[in-house]
Amino acid sequence: MPIQKTEKIWHNGKLIPWDEAQIHVMSHVVHYGSSVFEGIRCYELPSGPAIFRAQEHAQRLLDSARVYRIEVEYSREELIAAMCSLIKANGAWPCYIRPIIFRGYGDAGVSPLNCPVEVYIINYPWGKYLGGDSVDGVDVCVSSWTRLAPNTLPAMAKSGANYMNSQLIKMEAALNGYAEGIALDMNGYVSEGSGENVFVVRNGTLQTAPLGNSVLPGITRDAVLQIARDLGIPVLESGIPREMLYIAEEVFFTGTAAEVTPIRSVDKILVGKGKLGPITKALQKEFFAIVHGEKADRHNWFTPVPVGSKQPVGV
Repeated sequence: MPIQKTEKIWHNGKLIPWDEAQIHVMSHVVHYGSSVFEGIRCYELPSGPAIFRAQEHAQRLLDSARVYRIEVEYSREELIAAMCSLIKANGAWPCYIRPIIFRGYGDAGVSPLNCPVEVYIINYPWGKYLGGDSVDGVDVCVSSWTRLAPNTLPAMAKSGANYMNSQLIKMEAALNGYAEGIALDMNGYVSEGSGENVFVVRNGTLQTAPLGNSVLPGITRDAVLQIARDLGIPVLESGIPREMLYIAEEVFFTGTAAEVTPIRSVDKILVGKGKLGPITKALQKEFFAIVHGEKADRHNWFTPVPVGSKQPVGV
C-alpha cells in the first residue's frame, strides 16, 4: 500500500520536513535490525480526531525498548503529546501513526550500546490493511514458517527484527494467492498472523492464543477481549491446535491495521459456512461503533487531539 506522505515528521523533539527524515547507511538499525516500533490509529470522531489507546501503545513501545536495553529520554506522556502535535501540524486524520525508536550511526559491531538512540514519529492517511473485506472475510493459509521460539527473540517486544519472520510468512502467503498466513509456534499451536492476532469461535466460546504461544500482546486483541466480556460472550485464552482452524465456526484477525477482519477460509477449507459469523459480526459491529464515535468511549480508549480549526485530510 503506497504511503501518502505528509508535511512533517517528529524527530527527537522537533518537527522536521518529511524529506529530511533520513539516516546514515551505517546506522546500527540498517545492519542489525535494532529498532522497536508501534502502529497506532487516529480515528475521526464527531468531536474531532482522537488516538485509539495511545497510552497502551506508548507504554508497549517503551516496554519493547526496555527489553532491548534501549534508553529512551521521553516519557509515555511526552510521546503521546508528540503524536498529538504531529497530527495537528500535518492536518492529516484519520491516520496511521508510526513511532519508531532505533539505534543510529555509531559503532559498526554487533553491540549497540555505544550507538545513539533516535526517536521518530510519522503519521499519514491509511485505509484498510487486508483489502477491507469486513463482510465476506479473507482467505488465509497456515504458514510453513514457525513463529519465534521462546528465549530466541522476545515475542512480547514489537521489534523490527521480529518482522523478518513476519515478512517470510506474508510473502509466502501472497505468492500462493492468500491474503495472509497464520504461523504456528514451535510446539505446533496457533500463534498469530504476520501482523495480527488470531481468534476462533467454537461452540459459542471465543478463544485466542495466550502470550506463551509467541504472541504479541495486541492492543486491539485486548480491546476485543474486553468488548466480548461486555457482550457476555464466553472468553478463553488457551492453546489452539492447528486443526481448530478447520473446525471452528468462526475465525478472525485483530490488529491496529487489520482492526477486526473475518477469515473466510484456511488452507482452502471454508470457515463455518464461509460467511460472517454471528459472534464476529457482533464484535465487529461494537468495535466499529466505538472507534467511529457512534457509541460512547466507555473504557476511555481515546486521547483527543486538539487541532483547532484545521481541516482533516481523508484517506
